[in-house]
Amino acid sequence: MILDTEPYLEQQARWPRSGRHILAQHDAGSVVVYQAFCPGIGHFAARHGRLGGGFSLGRMSWIKPNFLWMMYRCGWATKPDQEVVLAIRLSRSGFDEVLRLAVHSSSCPEVYGTEAAWKEAVARSDVRLQWDPDHGPSGQPLQRRAIQLGLRGEALSRYVEEWAMEIEDITGFVREQRAHAASPFERLVTPREGVYPVEDAEVARKLGLSEWGGEPLAPS
Repeated sequence: MILDTEPYLEQQARWPRSGRHILAQHDAGSVVVYQAFCPGIGHFAARHGRLGGGFSLGRMSWIKPNFLWMMYRCGWATKPDQEVVLAIRLSRSGFDEVLRLAVHSSSCPEVYGTEAAWKEAVARSDVRLQWDPDHGPSGQPLQRRAIQLGLRGEALSRYVEEWAMEIEDITGFVREQRAHAASPFERLVTPREGVYPVEDAEVARKLGLSEWGGEPLAPS
């Protein structure tokens, strides 16, 4: 497996409890994101090392850097058409470009000023940004927010052809850990994640990130 893992309870103790933070497994050159697909698309990607087959470049595709947020959305690989979970390692420069291009999926006056300006930004960008309540392993909502990013058009093409460095089917790991995703979580192991540092202050402001005084995840 391409992922570094660690007991969930150890990670939970150091993660921020609230606010908007990008939790991700990352090192000096890459960031891991997750997607869940139907078996046809997921197995093709794992077999060929790239998204293709039934994967459509003509619609928006959402990526999630937070493993447990992906587990909440796909029901630990039990929801229809989300039975295969992929870990996709992106170049860090590519992920940073996604963040730079991202525009909120709903009007955000503190960033865009007017609704008209926000609509213009939406029309110009191929990346959507959405903050949702994060969830714990058994689906319990948390005060912390989780990010997901929708890609279309040129951004989606670059994601598939340029930014994605490695793809792995982690469905077996997901199913194994699903058995431990109930309190008290003593046996649950998840990918090792930390707060992703957005170094561009303007991008961080646009994303609406919360300040975080914890240590960044050390390169593995």
